[in-house]
Amino acid sequence: MPHLVEVAFKGNRKEFFTWDADEPPPLKSAVIVDADRGEDLGTVHSLGELAQKRCVGCAHGCGAAPPPRRALRVATSAEVRQARDVRGQDESARRKGAERVKAHGLVMKMSDAEWQWDKKKLTFYFTAEKRVDFRNLVRDLASLFRARIELKQIGVRDEAKRLDGVGRCGRQYCSASWLPELRPVNLGVAKDQRLSLNPSQISGACGRLMCCLRYEHEFYVHSRKKFPKEGKTVTTAKGEEKVVSNDIFNERVTLRSPEGETRVIGLVAFRTELDGGDAVAADLSVSAEAPELAEIDEILPDTGTYAATIAARAALVVPPPPPPPPPSEEEPAAPTAGPKKRRRGRRGGRRGRGKGGGSAPTDEAPTE
Repeated sequence: MPHLVEVAFKGNRKEFFTWDADEPPPLKSAVIVDADRGEDLGTVHSLGELAQKRCVGCAHGCGAAPPPRRALRVATSAEVRQARDVRGQDESARRKGAERVKAHGLVMKMSDAEWQWDKKKLTFYFTAEKRVDFRNLVRDLASLFRARIELKQIGVRDEAKRLDGVGRCGRQYCSASWLPELRPVNLGVAKDQRLSLNPSQISGACGRLMCCLRYEHEFYVHSRKKFPKEGKTVTTAKGEEKVVSNDIFNERVTLRSPEGETRVIGLVAFRTELDGGDAVAADLSVSAEAPELAEIDEILPDTGTYAATIAARAALVVPPPPPPPPPSEEEPAAPTAGPKKRRRGRRGGRRGRGKGGGSAPTDEAPTE
């Protein structure tokens, strides 16, 4: 059976190919693959079970269907040198393409250019706020480079993934290093993590919210389900206190009394003080797999103690209505439906009607 091979190209672009030889190519080796009307050179990124898994789950994967193109052979040293020479001409092509964009007056930013290994095709990547009519530009670039031209519009996150770089954390961009799929990140994930809502502090180099906020969000959501709500008044061993803040990493709760005294207590000790019993505290603790207490807090009033919470929870369970009593034998049968009587309107009636039953008014007084 042919082997499945994932091959990486310039700009973190990856595609899947089939390898017909008995032995798969070595990992990180350069291979020649089928491309659009020619051949291209890339590096083997994954093989075997890992390639099968990524092919099903990645955005650039082909699912259960086999890849339509094949990896032909392992590249020789001369072919690798040719690829390096071609890569050196990409920046020059991008600058020339940007000049032609300016000459045509198009509102678009030329981000990158990529020559195919055999130089039969040149792909330009650009970003734009709106759709751009670049048909005249394509014809101009085709006559300039004497090759097949393709223009691809990408988003700012894809641009950062393609150009690569180092984030404010001092590491390589997640989108360029390991993140298999770029998903949108909204401001709600920053609110759940109690982060600053200043866009300049939580945005990446692309100008959008950082991708790391997305895969850290689930941890914060599940961890906060074990803690009381901030701003809620609870009854502990020292009386009524208000929850000021929660430290999910050290599992500590900050409380404030009505007199203004503040204290920091561990989560386990806080649960114990709610009703004064270890067994109740153990039953009250909520894990990430059982968030029913956190959901009850959304709909229950501020009950204060655990016992009141359980009573309020029981009050939410509505008993089913009792069954109707069986009909009695002495009870008379319901009357059968007869002919419908004509309904008399509001106005009129016998008052003001004539003797003949008509609706015309008369001067005679009505009889008793």
